[in-house]
Amino acid sequence: MDADEVFFREWHARRRGQTRDLGRARRVAGLLGLGGLRIPVLTVVGSKGKGTAATYASACLAAAGWRVCTVTSPGLRGNTDRIRVDGRAIGEDGLRALGRRIEDALRRLPPSGAGYLSPAGLFTVAGAAHGAGVGADALVLEAGMGGRSDEVSLFAPDVVAVTPIFGEHLGVLGGTVEAIAAEKAGVAARGTRAVVSAPQEQAVAATLAGVVADRTGGAAAVEYVTGDGGEVPAGALPPGLGRVSAAVGVTAGLRLLRACGAAGPGAARLRSVLESVRLPGRLSWHRLPGTATQVLADSAIDATGVAAALDAAHARWGAVDHALVCLPDHKDLDGAVAALGALPVTFVRLPYGHLRFTRPLPPHWSVIDAADLTREGVAGLGRRVVALGTVYFVGLVLDLVDADTGRLFTV
Repeated sequence: MDADEVFFREWHARRRGQTRDLGRARRVAGLLGLGGLRIPVLTVVGSKGKGTAATYASACLAAAGWRVCTVTSPGLRGNTDRIRVDGRAIGEDGLRALGRRIEDALRRLPPSGAGYLSPAGLFTVAGAAHGAGVGADALVLEAGMGGRSDEVSLFAPDVVAVTPIFGEHLGVLGGTVEAIAAEKAGVAARGTRAVVSAPQEQAVAATLAGVVADRTGGAAAVEYVTGDGGEVPAGALPPGLGRVSAAVGVTAGLRLLRACGAAGPGAARLRSVLESVRLPGRLSWHRLPGTATQVLADSAIDATGVAAALDAAHARWGAVDHALVCLPDHKDLDGAVAALGALPVTFVRLPYGHLRFTRPLPPHWSVIDAADLTREGVAGLGRRVVALGTVYFVGLVLDLVDADTGRLFTV
C-alpha cells in the first residue's frame, strides 16, 4: 500500500452528491487523541498565497526558538511535503506511520454515510497528531479551500492569517465574494486573539470585520499589513505578489508569540531565518536537468499573477520563448489569455476528475495531457520557459526540474 493511499480512499470512493463530513473528521481527530489539544494554533485562510503565508509564519515562529509543525495543502512535489517540522518535510517513513494511525482510526469508525473524509482534511488531522507527537510548540495550518467548512476549523485558532480573497470557488463556497469571505473568516473562534489580513476590497474588508467581531465576541479585530514597513524586515521578504502574503504570515507569527506571552525573535535572527526561505513554485527559477533550458515556475492563476510572472521573466531573461499553462475552468483563463497575448503557449490538462478543462482556447495554443509533459518536450520549447498555473500542475513541473522541496527554511 502506498504511504498516502488511506488519505484518499473515501474521496476516490465518494458518490455523486456526497460532501465532506466534518463530523467524521472530528471523530478521527478524537480517536487520535486530539480532543483536548493544547498546542497554540495559527490558521491561514484566503484565496491565494496561503502556502506562502504559512511558510513565513512557521519561519518566524522557528526563529523565536519554537518547534513548529506546519500543514499545507496540497504538497509541492508529493504528499510528504504537506506536513513539516521546522520547515522540513516528514518523508515517506513519517507519512507511512501517520497513514497507519489513520487506518487504525478508520477501522474504529462506522461506515461512511452521507459524507466522505476529504484528503486535505485527513492530512490536517494527521499533521496535528504528528505535531502533538513530536512536542511541537505551535501548529500552523493552511486551509484547503474554505474556513468554517474546512477541517482546519476542528482546531480553534489562537491567530488567523488571511491572504487576499477574491471570487475563486464562486458557487462552491458562496454565491458572492462577500459570502466567500464570510466562510473563510468563519474559522475564527471565541479563543482567537488576533486576525492579520492582507489588504482586501472594501466589501470583503467589511465582511471580515463583521464576522471576526461576531465569532470572537469582539475580542479580536482585523489588522491589515501591506509588506512595506512595520515589524517585518522588508529586505527579507520575497519579491512579487507573494510579498504581502509573506508579510501577513510573519506578522501573524509575531502575534501568536505575543498572545502566548513568548518573546519574539531578535531582528537579526528573524532576518536570517526569513532570508533562508525558499518557495519552489512561487516565482522560482530552475535549470531543466541535462539541458540548457531555464524554467520559471509560478502558481499564477489569474491575469495579475500571470502578468507579474511574465514581468519577472522579462526582467531576468529579456525574453520568453514559450509558456506552459494549466488553468482549469474555474480559474481566470480569460485573464491569462489576455496577459499572455501572442506568446507561444502549450496548455496542459490534468487527469483529475474534479478539475474540468472544457473552455475554448486561442487557436495558436497547443494542447497536451499531463502524461505527455516530459523533460525532452519542455527542452524542445526553448531555453526560456515559463510554467504557470494550478499548484498541482506546478508540482509536476517541480518534478521535471528535480526541485529540492525537502526543506523550505533553515533555523
